[in-house]
Amino acid sequence: MLYYVVDAFSEKIFGGNPAGVCVLDDWLEDELMQNIARENNLAETAFVVGEGPGYHLRWFTPSVEIELCGHATLATAFILNRLYDGPSFMEFETLSGLLTVEAKGDLMEMNFPARQQAAVEVDERMKRAVPVPIVSAYGGYNLMLELQNEEAVRNLTPDIGAIKNLSEYHGLIVTAAGRKADFVSRFFAPNLGVDEDPVTGSTHTSLIPFWAQRLGKNELVAQQLSRRGGTVFCRAAGERVYISGRASLYLTGEINLESLKGQAG
Repeated sequence: MLYYVVDAFSEKIFGGNPAGVCVLDDWLEDELMQNIARENNLAETAFVVGEGPGYHLRWFTPSVEIELCGHATLATAFILNRLYDGPSFMEFETLSGLLTVEAKGDLMEMNFPARQQAAVEVDERMKRAVPVPIVSAYGGYNLMLELQNEEAVRNLTPDIGAIKNLSEYHGLIVTAAGRKADFVSRFFAPNLGVDEDPVTGSTHTSLIPFWAQRLGKNELVAQQLSRRGGTVFCRAAGERVYISGRASLYLTGEINLESLKGQAG
């Protein structure tokens, strides 16, 4: 099976967020896909199968299958479009419903459902997880904490153990208005086996509607301030959001399926 590693949300390798992409003729057993993702040890590995005019796409962290992953979707569309002569407009059936990606020059533009966040009270668990002043807090699929400024986001050293105790949320987003970008963020998901994700497309499904309303504009540029860093081009469109980024191919390889089939985790 051909296997690729793509640095998503970056125009050059060693930036953005690396995602594994496995292009399949038919589905493998779930346990085998989970084992492959664990062996790859990237934040997410995507598995894609062509189905009719479109594709079926699934994502695995080293620990679990997840419902939505932006950077691995971008990486998959990049591989299909650039290496498999795929169409410029691609449709993917996923656990989050139908997702589309369109190649626009050197950008891949993803169309995802927007996620709204509801204001919640800042409590002691949040303060232990993020030991800096918290401006406001919002709950939903993830917990989102607004910090005072870009420097607070960039320099934050969170308590990963305390984040694990926020187990009702999939992960923790910290965000603030940016100095050059419209907004900045970081994302931590230790309960999914990812202490910090370098650049996260799915978190922007919450960040885009939040900052679009806050800043009074629908087109925004975002930066994720992990060590690798990455730039996300954003557009709010009601119940949908458009998330665009560049990608770079780092690795092409082969996984020997015959040696893996039937092996337990």
